[in-house]
Amino acid sequence: MRAVVQRVSRASVTVGGEVVGQTGPGFLVLVGVGRDDTVETAERLARKIARLRVFDDDEGRFDRSLVDIGGEALVVSQFTLHAGTSKGNRPSFTNASPPEHAAPLVAHLRDELERLGVPTASGRFGAHMEVEIVNDGPVTIVLDVEPSA
Repeated sequence: MRAVVQRVSRASVTVGGEVVGQTGPGFLVLVGVGRDDTVETAERLARKIARLRVFDDDEGRFDRSLVDIGGEALVVSQFTLHAGTSKGNRPSFTNASPPEHAAPLVAHLRDELERLGVPTASGRFGAHMEVEIVNDGPVTIVLDVEPSA
C-alpha cells in the first residue's frame, strides 16, 4: 500500500455537491492499494500513519504523532498512486488493485485507524471526489508498506 499523508488544518471531500467526509487538524491520507496488498498490509500502514511523528513538540521539533495530539484523519482512496510512468506519456495502472480487492482494504485501513484511537472520516470509494485541504506546514510524507512475503 502506498499513502501520501498530508498534515492539514482541515480537509474535506465532496461528491456531487455533498460533503461526504471531513476532518479538522490531523491528516489527509491519500491511499493506493496494490495488487498484492492484504489486510495485514492495511493494518501495518494504519499503525505507521497513527504513529508518524510530524507534529511539533514544545520545542518545535517533529516529535508528536496523530495519536499524541488527538488529531483526526480523512482517508481518500486514490488508485493513481500506483501509476506506472516509465514508458510513454499515458500512465499505466497495472500495479493498482482492482476495485473489488481495493475497496475492502481501504475500509479496513479506516477502521484500523479508528481502532487505534484516531477519529477517521473517508471519501467515497470509486466516486469522482473534490478534495479540499489546508495543508499545514506544508508537511507531506509518502509511505510505502510492502505486503509481507
